[in-house]
Amino acid sequence: MVGSIDTLHRSLNSNGSLYNCNGLEEKLDEFRHLLCKSDGDPLRIVSVGAGAWGSVFAALLQDSYGQFRDKVQIRIWRRPGRAVDRATAEHLFEVINSREDVLRRLIRRCAYLKYVEARLGDRTLFADEILKDGFCLNMIDTPLCPLKVVTNLQEAVWDADIVVNGLPSTETRDVFQEISNYWKERITVPIIISLSKGIEAALQPLPHIITPTQMINRANRTTDSRVGFSVSSQVNLLSVLFLSFMRIFLAAGVPIENILYLGGPNIASEIYNKEYANARICGAEQWRKPLAKFLRQPHFIVWDNSDLVTHEVMGGLKNVYAIGAGMVAALTKESATSKSVYFAHCTSEMIFITHLLAEEPEKLAGPLLADTYVTLLKGRNAWYGQMLAKGELSRDMGDSISGKGMIQGVSAVGAFYELLSQSSLSVLHPDGNKPVAPVELCPLLKTLYKILIT
Repeated sequence: MVGSIDTLHRSLNSNGSLYNCNGLEEKLDEFRHLLCKSDGDPLRIVSVGAGAWGSVFAALLQDSYGQFRDKVQIRIWRRPGRAVDRATAEHLFEVINSREDVLRRLIRRCAYLKYVEARLGDRTLFADEILKDGFCLNMIDTPLCPLKVVTNLQEAVWDADIVVNGLPSTETRDVFQEISNYWKERITVPIIISLSKGIEAALQPLPHIITPTQMINRANRTTDSRVGFSVSSQVNLLSVLFLSFMRIFLAAGVPIENILYLGGPNIASEIYNKEYANARICGAEQWRKPLAKFLRQPHFIVWDNSDLVTHEVMGGLKNVYAIGAGMVAALTKESATSKSVYFAHCTSEMIFITHLLAEEPEKLAGPLLADTYVTLLKGRNAWYGQMLAKGELSRDMGDSISGKGMIQGVSAVGAFYELLSQSSLSVLHPDGNKPVAPVELCPLLKTLYKILIT
């Protein structure tokens, strides 16, 4: 299978034209028809946020569909003004000169000289500037295709048909609150695909978590129904969710049916290098099945799933435990036994937590288990845990690391710990049969909280 993907990659034209014979244009036409797009009115896709996964996602779409310029428009938004430090510019220069195709492309675009000047310290590059040439600041070693970059948020999103949320969960609420101001006069409702992984904890009126899809939904409503994924010994989460979703649907703004979550198992750089990968898109059937077909590529297989709650919560949990996995790997010199013992304990805690959050959560198997596994092996959160354990990073450096971006697991540790520490959610301890806060049955989460937060 790997060999066939490599062969396909070598014979693929830079604009993705090889895929056309596999029905790519037909897929685009089919999706345009679902959105009632007329001739001359392109399907407008914008990725909001230019981290590694957001940039790769936009580049995948550009490689596949960018050749059909009269039918689709693909853009990416990021904030302007982020300077590239000299060390990163020097590394970027090395990457460029090691790739003949990239070198030729920059020379052809008359863009090579600015990288020479940045290497010499005679010029400062900016993140939005290099993104136009196909370089993501959080993933310098993996050159992408050139992207259409917009630094004005209103210009980027005001008429978008599909908005991809590539922002960290800690930034999602504020940015989509601003976006909601630009959508007040919209007649059509956009589709939003969230790539973000992380949660917030809220304690009123009942302890509950807020996931990125809910942050987006809340930001785009004119009313505040104060709902969340609640957990309570008296109130079943499934009932809360049903009432919450009904209230959301009836409120103004983007309905929850139009907000979906896309998760792994995958690593962004490996996807763009055409290594065989999977993903799953979760949400309402109206859009998840057409989107799964639209996004699917020979090397990137997209499943669909209705269980938005479990998959999005697991997306936050896997980053929590990936930090611990990185620590264990570093401290035990990659001991297979130690890592397997840690894997057994962390998956047990993940199962325990998801059973608190849903009456019938999907089992930690298949894509969910694989997504956890790959993140523990090679995600940025696992890398962060390794660097902490080796003493090459410290908590004082914050959660946003140069060359990696936001380490989402840190805020997720705080959110899950705060939520599960509430006495109102008490469960019976198996030893002694007395009520305790759920966090008391999560020793790994407690230890990560002590290391990372306190």
